Amino acid sequence: MISFELGVEDLADTRFALSPLHEAVLSLRVLQDPGLSALHLPWRRSVLGRLGALDTELLLALVARRRTVPDHLTPVPTGFAPVFEEELAVVRRTSPESVRRDLVLTHAPDPVPGALRAAVDGDDAAVAALRDGICDLLHRYWRSAIEPEWPRMRLVLEADMTYRARRLALGGARLLFADMHPDLRWRDGVLHVDRMISRHRVAAAGRGLLLMPSVFAHKPAPPLSPEEPPSLVYPSRGVATLWDSPPGDAPRGGSRSGAAPQALAALLGAPRARLLVLLEEPTATVEIARRLRVTPSAVSQHLRVLHAAGLLARARDGRQVLYRRSVLGDQLVAGRVSGR
Repeated sequence: MISFELGVEDLADTRFALSPLHEAVLSLRVLQDPGLSALHLPWRRSVLGRLGALDTELLLALVARRRTVPDHLTPVPTGFAPVFEEELAVVRRTSPESVRRDLVLTHAPDPVPGALRAAVDGDDAAVAALRDGICDLLHRYWRSAIEPEWPRMRLVLEADMTYRARRLALGGARLLFADMHPDLRWRDGVLHVDRMISRHRVAAAGRGLLLMPSVFAHKPAPPLSPEEPPSLVYPSRGVATLWDSPPGDAPRGGSRSGAAPQALAALLGAPRARLLVLLEEPTATVEIARRLRVTPSAVSQHLRVLHAAGLLARARDGRQVLYRRSVLGDQLVAGRVSGR
């Protein structure tokens, strides 16, 4: 078990961040073990055909048998959503001593794999060369495997953070952690992470707690070393629909017998027709954007037009605004709007 002691100031400084580097590194576990998550099999199948001449032996050697990964490859983000290259630059500055320690700790009690033996047997120059080679390889892997899907992934992660922020506002830390994962327990100012290989207790002592939702995390993942700042990667909500195809032009559910998609598109334009078909149930802007794989700002423009035309109704739910089809919108989709 790993535990974080969080005082009042630490709770006040609890914050969220996105990390493209974390996602790239954690995705290696799914690449290594397809049985880890059936949800990601469509992604894995598509990626395997794009890796080409990448040194997959070295990449997969970064993941230990117990599925841990080196702390120095997942540094704490310095901002809300750093770009991948900024995070990788931090890794390139890791001292050879830290690289050596992290790789040994990650694989313990097993020996370090042959592809990483330079970190154990070599001098500092050899370790630095290995570090830089891994960074170059991760950058190529990011470009091939993660970057093409990052906009979709980011929408899922931002939707999760919106949900978590609302939970925190409504019920404090207890409600925030209540449904995050069964391995998490909040009690008497301490966040306990169960079923961990490491066992230590860390006092946040004014450093706060950084929370990072992850597409590829299958359970909560705090740093391996107690010397690292308090942070927690946790499985994001909404991953089950991430690799689904975006909603098509065909209406869903009871709308299938209604207006032809071509007619709606001709009347409203394809993006607004797709939105109107989608909004059979109240849905937040971020979730709409995730499903359609576009930015929330792009969705907002179309929502304003459809609402002004009387085709959508909206209501506030906490910090979110939910949209759904109005009666007029339902009639239009169903093809029952009178010409009179």
